[in-house]
Amino acid sequence: MNFASDNVSPFCPEILAALTQEGKDNAPAYGGDDISQQLDAAFSQLFDTDVKVIPVATGTAANCISLSALVSPYGGVICHHEAHINEDESTGVAFFTGGAKLLPMDGPTAKLEANTLDQFIAGQVNRGVHSVSPECVAITQATELGTVYTQAEVGAIGNVCKKHGLRLFMDGARFANAVAHLDCHPADITWKAGVDALSFGATKNGAMAVDAIVLFDTSLKNRVEQARKRSGHLHSKHRYLATQLLAYVKNDVWLKNAGHANDAATVLADILCQHGATLAHPSDGNELFVNLDADLAEKLRAAGVQFHPWPSLGATVYRFVAAWSTDIAQVRELNARIS
Repeated sequence: MNFASDNVSPFCPEILAALTQEGKDNAPAYGGDDISQQLDAAFSQLFDTDVKVIPVATGTAANCISLSALVSPYGGVICHHEAHINEDESTGVAFFTGGAKLLPMDGPTAKLEANTLDQFIAGQVNRGVHSVSPECVAITQATELGTVYTQAEVGAIGNVCKKHGLRLFMDGARFANAVAHLDCHPADITWKAGVDALSFGATKNGAMAVDAIVLFDTSLKNRVEQARKRSGHLHSKHRYLATQLLAYVKNDVWLKNAGHANDAATVLADILCQHGATLAHPSDGNELFVNLDADLAEKLRAAGVQFHPWPSLGATVYRFVAAWSTDIAQVRELNARIS
């Protein structure tokens, strides 16, 4: 069983079927096709507000292109030091924005806290052209440590951003897992809470290769499209990105997949804890961060389980990630295999 990442999972049957259906005929390129023209309406219905949608093939592109429209080349982006844009995307933000600087800060379980954020912003020293002023706050939903911002927490951060005149961006690589955990309307933790733009993850949750830039500030559309083209992320066969996204949100496939992944993680957590493991902190989504002794870690490896150490949380902490395709019956069988 592979719990190394949800990126190892295949794409789901609904998306395979949609791609097969749309792969039979010619169609206009670069988004001029009928399928691509349905994206804005489908996502506007999903979020219960008018949005513009720009699909790209990777989460890095979704994050960094979005930020390039929200911050100037000489501005700053406040994020948690554990954020994906800070830890796992090299210098992607600086590259796509033309030089913007990340301003990392701390917070429990990879979450920014509104009061601390307010103090952090107020404490920035303005030395004119010699310093970097924050222009945007970036939060991750669900976070890199598997925790989820509540509606109240996102709203409080949104209010801080509004107070200081900053944009708010949400990295939603696992947005579906967060919504499934909260059992809320996606609007409640995005535009209603002050979010200007969202990278709406699909690749980790059943798509082949697509994430969507969702713009709640629709005036940013042209700027984002220009940045997408300039950076080489405008696909000529755009319809296949759009096809994946439409199949993903149709009949709530995105929530079904995420709910399954979350459930699989819960079952796995229960089994590991029965064998003496402890959670480094509570898990809200499909990621677990678990304290394992050497004996249990070896038993798991001998049973064919793949997972990663997570030394930033401690020498005995390991990360397990369940996916939409994780076989929960096999996870339950693990109980006997490691006894």
